[in-house]
Amino acid sequence: MNTKILFVEDDLNLGYLVKENLENHRYNVLLCKNGKEGYDVFHSEKPALCILDIMMPVRDGLELARDIRRTDQHVPILFLTSRTNEQDKLEAFNAGADDYVTKPFSMKELLMRIQAILKRTGERDVQQRSPVYHIGNLVFDYTNRKLTAAAAGENETKTLSIKEAELLKVLAEHKNKLISRSEILLTVWGNDDFFIAKSMDVYLTRLRKLLRPDPSLEIQNLYGTGFKLVEKEMQVE
Repeated sequence: MNTKILFVEDDLNLGYLVKENLENHRYNVLLCKNGKEGYDVFHSEKPALCILDIMMPVRDGLELARDIRRTDQHVPILFLTSRTNEQDKLEAFNAGADDYVTKPFSMKELLMRIQAILKRTGERDVQQRSPVYHIGNLVFDYTNRKLTAAAAGENETKTLSIKEAELLKVLAEHKNKLISRSEILLTVWGNDDFFIAKSMDVYLTRLRKLLRPDPSLEIQNLYGTGFKLVEKEMQVE
């Protein structure tokens, strides 16, 4: 049990049931009953994944997710909640969610979503991570989530969030080729529903800003089809 999962759920009957199931699959589950307790445990234990309910006493899940994101842009957050309306889902993804599962739920589905998130973030399959990508004048180190631009003999390096790195990896692997919106969503998020698509648009905007130091690079949006990371040939005068 060396993969820590923070599980914040005020229904302790459900909490212990999920905890037992996850521990049977060799996860180390840190169960908390409210958002304040969850926040304290998050900082003391540094879990690999956070599973949060929305409706909780003291500090709700959305507030907790925002607090976590203020100090850690990378740890995956999965919401497990009975809230099913569109506004709640959008607020969850805006607060930093990587996935959203509604109650009642299948334990098998939850386990598969956890495994998919941990695989994408490298917790389980570090050996499968990709090498360094050269895109335009930028160097993208996917393993360490570093994007370096060489300018005036000095290297300027920026650290990407997990989702930014995953998204840039997909685009870099298909450089100058069209990749469908659905394929990106399934590869990076493991789902292609409407709410996650809204989250992807936010991350694409962030990536465009990160790529701005190199004018030869552009993420093109081919409406209704997909996206393309274009490396334009710069004219030398």
